[in-house]
Amino acid sequence: MSTIIEIHPEVADALARGGAVVALESTILAHGLPRGDNRVIADQIEDRVRSTGAVPATIAVLDGKVRIGLLPRDLDRLCESDDIAKLSVRDLGVALALGQDGATTVASTSALAHRAGISVFATGGLGGVHRGAAQSFDVSADLGILACTPVMVVCAGVKSILDVPGTLEYLETLSVPVIGYRTDAFPGFYLSDSGYQVPWRIDTPEQAAAVVLARRELATDPAGVVLANPLPPELQLDLALHDETLARGLELLESEDITGKAVTPRLLEFFHDATHGASLRVNVDLVLSNADLAGHVAVALAKASKAA
Repeated sequence: MSTIIEIHPEVADALARGGAVVALESTILAHGLPRGDNRVIADQIEDRVRSTGAVPATIAVLDGKVRIGLLPRDLDRLCESDDIAKLSVRDLGVALALGQDGATTVASTSALAHRAGISVFATGGLGGVHRGAAQSFDVSADLGILACTPVMVVCAGVKSILDVPGTLEYLETLSVPVIGYRTDAFPGFYLSDSGYQVPWRIDTPEQAAAVVLARRELATDPAGVVLANPLPPELQLDLALHDETLARGLELLESEDITGKAVTPRLLEFFHDATHGASLRVNVDLVLSNADLAGHVAVALAKASKAA
């Protein structure tokens, strides 16, 4: 392993003995959740993974190193500092060379997890094709990295602020499998059902593990897998409130001329404010649900790998 990649001893030990490990991104902590709440939720996410028998590995760039698994003081810095950059894959080398601390996105977390030998990753929502991408060419790097990184990403679909059908079409073009967990509907982050279907469905963590192993043995393409895990309908954001807030949020982006990687954090902030915390509750619920499922998948994968 490179000298600029440092793996926490607990994570390294789990990987060495073929144990269950779940990668976790850090952008949600530094840029996606309100200050104060983010530090509490960071512990809750890691605790949820541990409750399944898996080891959490939150990933970030700190002090000129990629850190796979963080200490409590590292989480403090991520959640409290105003000088944490948002790092996708293209940014990693530059940030490391310049000593810039940074939080990892879905794309960079996936790539670094694979680099460390971690096969399961839990996040909130996947990045995707942005509305108006036909003119702006604004497509999240998450999708391109997933096409060449064999990691199973457990998520609540893509954020409803994106072009959902465009994202699903692009994932198909990139040969990235999209699988619903106990659902035939593709979730829309705050919503349990985006209005679009998934091509495949599984109902147990063991089936998810079997998918990873089958693709690994086939070795016909390097893509990852999207495991879409919706919240129960009773926990989703109220549909009318969601639609009204989304319409206002899109108008806000246009008025403030916000584009690119600044779109998601600005819209999430607006949703939190406009829904008086309701969207934050949903956001936390879905992240914890994904961490729980990813932990169970990682445990099942570890068992199946040892039995193979």
